[in-house]
Amino acid sequence: MKVAIVGASGAVGQEFLRVLEERDFPMDELVLFGSARSAGAKYTFGGKQLEVKLLQHNDDFKGIDIAFTSAGAGTSKEFAETITKYGAVMIDNSSAFRMENDIPLVVPEVNGEDAKSRPRGIIANPNCTTIQMVVALKAIEDLTHIKSVHVSTYQAASGAGAAAMDELVEQYAELGRGDEPTVEKFAYQLAYNVIPQVDVFTENGYTKEEMKMYHETRKIMHSDIKVSATCVRVPVMRAHSESIWIETERPISVAEAREAFAKAEGVVLMDEPEKKAYPMPLFLAGVDPVYVGRIRKDLTNENGLSFWSVSDQIKKGAALNAVQIAEYLIKENAL
Repeated sequence: MKVAIVGASGAVGQEFLRVLEERDFPMDELVLFGSARSAGAKYTFGGKQLEVKLLQHNDDFKGIDIAFTSAGAGTSKEFAETITKYGAVMIDNSSAFRMENDIPLVVPEVNGEDAKSRPRGIIANPNCTTIQMVVALKAIEDLTHIKSVHVSTYQAASGAGAAAMDELVEQYAELGRGDEPTVEKFAYQLAYNVIPQVDVFTENGYTKEEMKMYHETRKIMHSDIKVSATCVRVPVMRAHSESIWIETERPISVAEAREAFAKAEGVVLMDEPEKKAYPMPLFLAGVDPVYVGRIRKDLTNENGLSFWSVSDQIKKGAALNAVQIAEYLIKENAL
């Protein structure tokens, strides 16, 4: 098994290295690729030093079985044919191919089977906010069909990359010194603030991030589910939170929902409000599962249910989900 990481120097690329090592992913060789800026950089993996190779249109992917790509949509589109030419399965973390009809969009706990049919040799990793939500929704969908979802996200700086995380730290330091804060990665100062915009606005008034949640959820769940999202950037370093309201075909009790979440693959139930036990990003950065709590009946709709969810955006929302796709393919002998 020969594995490649494209975009090895980025925040998600670095997380790929950690996740592959943590999970003792079954491989014989790991090859790192990057842009001209990161080529030559060295990283330690499995006790060995690996040097980042320059990503080029050549035969470097000959013999590669799985390529994890996280270098942006433009790079993914440009190099997809080069990466897959000799049979490598490209598991892409960008937005480049998510809504292509002939490319599966996969969250293993929800629709792992879709990964087996990949006519172009590419599997798309969904958007981080969508991954987190559908893992939780699957638990309820297995009980009764979910007709609609309203979701507000509380998205950490990590969603905008390593430089954005650094900027948030620097803003607090600058403000603490009485200096003007550096504002480059976000539209406004994020420290001591929330920004009700993630990605650019579309013609219908929703942002691209919000529309991703609508379209991707329907594709992953093979469902007519409707999703209305408000995506908000908050001054949290890492791990996204979501406040989710669902309307189901039949009423679901809180007890029934708790039992479903407790048994669901990839979900951890943390719902003891009397003990102030509920998911928070401060304590859940760096963990694998999707955490669910604050489960309660909606007061305006008999078929409504509300809950709160937290998951690490760089882990389950990106690198971990992609690695789990690869693990699923190996387990199913479907490479």
